[in-house]
Amino acid sequence: MKIHEYQAKEILRKFGVAVPRGYLAVTPLEAQGAARQLGGGLTVVKAQIHAGGRGKGGGVKVARTPEDARRLAEVMLGMTLRTPQTGPEGQEVRKVYVEEGCRIAREMYLGMTLDRETGRITVMASTAGGVDIEQVAREHPEKIIRVAVDPLTGLLPYQARKLAFALGLVGDTVGAFVRFATGLYTAYVATDATLAEINPLVITEEGAILALDAKLNFDDNALYRHPDVAALRDPGEEDPKETQAKEHDLSYIALDGDIGCMVNGAGLAMATMDVIQLCGGRPANFLDVGGGADEAKVAVAFKIILQDPAVKAVLVNIFGGIMKCDVIANGIVAAGRQIGFKVPVVVRLQGTNVELGKEILASSGLAITPADDLGDAARKAVAAARGPETGASA
Repeated sequence: MKIHEYQAKEILRKFGVAVPRGYLAVTPLEAQGAARQLGGGLTVVKAQIHAGGRGKGGGVKVARTPEDARRLAEVMLGMTLRTPQTGPEGQEVRKVYVEEGCRIAREMYLGMTLDRETGRITVMASTAGGVDIEQVAREHPEKIIRVAVDPLTGLLPYQARKLAFALGLVGDTVGAFVRFATGLYTAYVATDATLAEINPLVITEEGAILALDAKLNFDDNALYRHPDVAALRDPGEEDPKETQAKEHDLSYIALDGDIGCMVNGAGLAMATMDVIQLCGGRPANFLDVGGGADEAKVAVAFKIILQDPAVKAVLVNIFGGIMKCDVIANGIVAAGRQIGFKVPVVVRLQGTNVELGKEILASSGLAITPADDLGDAARKAVAAARGPETGASA
């Protein structure tokens, strides 16, 4: 789960991480009032969306007076902000964060996430602050310093000092950085975060270390332990299809391809997408219906997939274990009769009750293309997405 910058900073503040003062605004007048509360001087008006690169798209502007803050908010609120992370469709700005300005001496980067190869949280730091860390990794990998943290000890002071020295910090800023990094690590672990990113982390001309921007992502599976974090969810920032999938306990992630996928099991879903790519196609989504899905859930899954106008074909790949093939087949038939299949549907079934499942599909009267194995299914789905029959009613 993602949250906004202002929400991330509120969480970090509770763990002793230094962040600038700021106030949320949803109207231009509120932005003006926020700037006044911050002293009426230099402030920064920031669009709040679940994407990075906001400054490049015009979503971060400096205001010199409260009136400037109001005028900037008038422009930002309601605008469609496009950044490298939003894609060309962009995201609508519904709120802004008005934050006190500061005099920046240096910009750096500090982040942490789980390194699955080592099974440990890895802390990353770089002197290239204010730049997309992916760009730094591609062009200047030597500028990224990494420290793996032992889960039994947590981030130790000497490890934080090592990062500080690698960043070229001296004097009192070393101790300030150690406190900052330790607080960020504590917040990461305590909230079951999957990503904590401060970019840029700045040293002010007065020598203070501040999180000028902050990003926190959380493990959805751990939210039951953190109702306060779960309450920060903003459905308006999510893909409506992903929101609908969560309501029905489906694992769905929208992608940019044209072949819809419905699979049971995350590993099989990943393999299905790989084989589609191998056959020259592009998956439109990741969708795992899980091992305990019933006919109703399968029908909902189909509806979600077909809501994507980019989908030109659907590939259903089911290995029946706990999930029986006849249940999947009945769900597919129910979906087809409720909403109609306006794109070709390719189905590969294998496992428990597979023959019964195939019989249900064959006798349904729906235009469903059977497949013998995953390779056969992927080839047929790719051909269907490219073929002249795409878009025809089934």
